Amino acid sequence: MSQHLIDKLREYRRLTVASGRVVFTVRRPTDLEMIDLRSRVIKQGDILGDFVEDWSGITELDIIPGGDGSIVDFSKSLFMEWVADHPEHWEPLTGAILSAYSEHQKKQADLLKKPNAG
Repeated sequence: MSQHLIDKLREYRRLTVASGRVVFTVRRPTDLEMIDLRSRVIKQGDILGDFVEDWSGITELDIIPGGDGSIVDFSKSLFMEWVADHPEHWEPLTGAILSAYSEHQKKQADLLKKPNAG
């Protein structure tokens, strides 16, 4: 039962981000993760590595010149190697991740302002 709830919580934090012709699945940071991020110098690579979880629409040809058109499954290490040379995706991804956290923070603050029902 608890694993089912953990999976639901994680799914609730996920969103998709289109960047170019690629669709990425990213995860909103938790409050605890944001505290950790704020306690150090935040680098785009850290955010990308921690919160990008999947992609769709990436082929071998997108990754290496002369590759074929077969779809490539996501792996964190492959993503990080590839995205290091694709700065056109950095801002859309990090921006969406940080915006999702800001929206979460706003919703939490709004909940605290509401009077208790009953």
